[in-house]
Amino acid sequence: MTLHIGILLFPKVQQLDLTGPYDIFASMPGVTVHLLWKDLNPVTSSTGLVLIPTQTFSASPALDVICVPGGVGIDALMEDPETLAFIKQQAVTAKYITSVCTGALVLGAAGLLEGRRATTHWASHDLLESFGAIPVKERVVRDGNLMTGGGVTAGIDFALTLLSELFDAQAAQLVQLQLEYAPAPPFNAGRPDTAPASVLATATERATPGLIARRQIIERVVAGLR
Repeated sequence: MTLHIGILLFPKVQQLDLTGPYDIFASMPGVTVHLLWKDLNPVTSSTGLVLIPTQTFSASPALDVICVPGGVGIDALMEDPETLAFIKQQAVTAKYITSVCTGALVLGAAGLLEGRRATTHWASHDLLESFGAIPVKERVVRDGNLMTGGGVTAGIDFALTLLSELFDAQAAQLVQLQLEYAPAPPFNAGRPDTAPASVLATATERATPGLIARRQIIERVVAGLR
């Protein structure tokens, strides 16, 4: 029986949030991965990579897994009734409701994080509380059928973890080996607590304007949820 995994593809998505898990899932026999959007027109990621949806919301099958990646495009999604309605509809029957990076905030806007443990990108981590979530600073966090991955590259860890849940550890390890996923970064700067202070300061400064706008969006969304 085919397992259907749907990943949202939207304008200004962070492409690695999407393509990392996509490669993991699509490497598994018996899995069909759908790239979902409102129409089938090409979509441009936040860094300019052009991707093509494979399925529209209206034509999507019932999904075993729904996954929402992150990126600056999530700001618009959090106030997009059509997208939120699709996520909520699929979440009713999906075996797993998942996200990568700031995609968790879209799940929050859909009302799916209340009282549940979750993670997201370090720069937006404190925003999880706005949706009633319990923020956890881990690469992958599971709470029942909710599984969230941290920032960007954590999507690969998330996808392998989910494969082990859907199948077994050996199946996940086989995919990991096939993709030679054995990270050994040249710098220990991948987390705020290990990055040099000057690097963290620059990253924080660059993120601040977008975060101010995102907080304002979340205030409106939360007011609507209440």
